[in-house]
Amino acid sequence: MRVVFMGTPGFAVPSLEALATGGYQVVAVVTQPDRPKGRGQIPGYTPVKEAALAAGLEVLQPEKVREPWFLAKLAELEPDVIVVAAFGQILPTEILDLPPFGCINVHASLLPKYRGAAPLHWCVINGEDKTGVTIMQMDRGLDTGDMLLHAEIEIGPEDTVGTVHDRLAGLGGTLLVEALGELARGELKRAPQDHSLATYAPMLTREAELIDWKRDSQSLNNLIRGMNPWPGAYTIYKGKIVKVWLARSEDNPGKAVPGTVIRVDKNAGFEVQTGQGVLLVREVQPQGGKRMAAAAFARGYALAVGDLLG
Repeated sequence: MRVVFMGTPGFAVPSLEALATGGYQVVAVVTQPDRPKGRGQIPGYTPVKEAALAAGLEVLQPEKVREPWFLAKLAELEPDVIVVAAFGQILPTEILDLPPFGCINVHASLLPKYRGAAPLHWCVINGEDKTGVTIMQMDRGLDTGDMLLHAEIEIGPEDTVGTVHDRLAGLGGTLLVEALGELARGELKRAPQDHSLATYAPMLTREAELIDWKRDSQSLNNLIRGMNPWPGAYTIYKGKIVKVWLARSEDNPGKAVPGTVIRVDKNAGFEVQTGQGVLLVREVQPQGGKRMAAAAFARGYALAVGDLLG
């Protein structure tokens, strides 16, 4: 089976590797163009490009997939199927209709829940206790195509979007190879999505990353877990941004103004009053600094009971 693979971030790498080692003929890998990274703004490869080059695969990087040269190149490759995993561009009809087996998407949620750009983040932010991977036949809608296979995992109370990402990325590769095998044998059955149950996972915004201390402590802990390790939930202390990487919801009701530091522990960190309950902040990162234990931050930055965050 001739496969064109389209993907960009680390989530897509296990799927590409599963194809490359699973007996499939990956005729090209399509990923986003190199972008400037770091303080030096040096163009950097995407994780998928790095994996493709390591495997000796041809890499294509169109700025837009509608560019005539790219559409002509895809047609020339004559893929039996196009596999998409977190690619980052919407595919036009010319691409969706090109391969005989269509375009197959590795989507990081249990569809129809969490369609859209950031399903991993939002399932953790919303406090879900499970998620999964859905292999989907792509159509012209936003993650609306028929479901082919799916598998789920549990989300534990200490899980972050990073730990969930890593488990789902590996699961996606395994499930993809299984789906393509069944597709080639004519055994794969489609299941239409129940669109009335659809929820959406929009792209993250700077506003969504800001900790609103008027919310309850459990939802804030979920927000922090859902932003770790990227992009990071943050608050403001003495006019500077402080990212919060680890926290824990406490049952202590408290009566202070939300955002007030009500206790500083030399080992555990510091407690902040929320709209309902107390949040124990355990690990932070001051603006321009490195990640550190919240207790060390409190000592170094003279954080005291009564200080107001936000």
